[in-house]
Amino acid sequence: MEFKLKKKEFYPVSEGLWSYLEEYGRSFDFPSIYEELHRFSELFPIFDKEGNDTLWKSCRYEADFLADIKTKLTNIYSILKTGDSRVADHLDLQRVDYCEFGNSRPFRIRIVNLFNDNYDSFYVKVADASRIYGLELEHVLSPNRINYLANGSTLIEEHIAGVPGDNFIRDYFDREETNRVRIAKEFVKFNERSFIRLLGDMRSYNYVVDITPDFEEEQYRVRAIDFDQQSYEGQKEIYLPHCFEENKPVVGLCTSLLNYQTMNQYKDEERALVARRMQASHRRLNACWDAMIPERISTDEKVLQLRDDLNQFHSTKIFSDCETMGALVKTNVEHCISQSASER
Repeated sequence: MEFKLKKKEFYPVSEGLWSYLEEYGRSFDFPSIYEELHRFSELFPIFDKEGNDTLWKSCRYEADFLADIKTKLTNIYSILKTGDSRVADHLDLQRVDYCEFGNSRPFRIRIVNLFNDNYDSFYVKVADASRIYGLELEHVLSPNRINYLANGSTLIEEHIAGVPGDNFIRDYFDREETNRVRIAKEFVKFNERSFIRLLGDMRSYNYVVDITPDFEEEQYRVRAIDFDQQSYEGQKEIYLPHCFEENKPVVGLCTSLLNYQTMNQYKDEERALVARRMQASHRRLNACWDAMIPERISTDEKVLQLRDDLNQFHSTKIFSDCETMGALVKTNVEHCISQSASER
């Protein structure tokens, strides 16, 4: 299924969300640098090893301005990684890249260790409330931990390593050593995890596959890398990765290798894991709901549409009293978990 998603509106961070971020160590005092990074003098396209345009562009800055942002960016990297604002002399700014594709229009910052030439990256984006809730729900409800910081109009996200989903589908599906059954299992669990917490637009370029060597074969984990569409759109299908045309090869893999009972088993496994994470982090999750539920992070029309879609999908009316996206997410999480428990 093909979707035409319009440019998403950015929502400011409310006082309630700022209080939450401060309480849980997500807010730090560093320069709000996103707008400053737009002061590049030239942009140069970046191509991959095969000569394809990556849609990223390398930024060139004037020398005086570059010296200023180098200090700020290495300082931010130090805070992100260690919580300490002191910048080590062996860290240096190697490159700033910019991407105009998509809603967030991020900057990618590469920091290099001068002792061993090892580099690491992080991203500078606009501090959008719905994106922040997406990051936080990923941190609490998924098997993945997310490192990010926010201050003023700036959002800092660490790089999430893995093979981009579109590249993985293209390059790994037909490899002889690839365990296709394990891949299918992980995509079923990822599909379920995305729907439970209403994370949308998980097309193949919005997630990566983390590959871990095991005793005899490899293990796979599918990880979201774009949280722009956290409970924003009104169509239920937006929150089901298998509905996207870009994921059609994945759907074919799953249906050819897994029967209905096995798919349901993997869905139940994922719901059970989410339930355990909810129990382990109940105080933090409740504080997140307290901040999220009163917030406007989508349009009224989209809220009403998603409310109706979820009622119909779950054959219930429990979503009818939900007036915000936050309320819909909380209700969907709790309903999916309770439904799974009652069926066991």
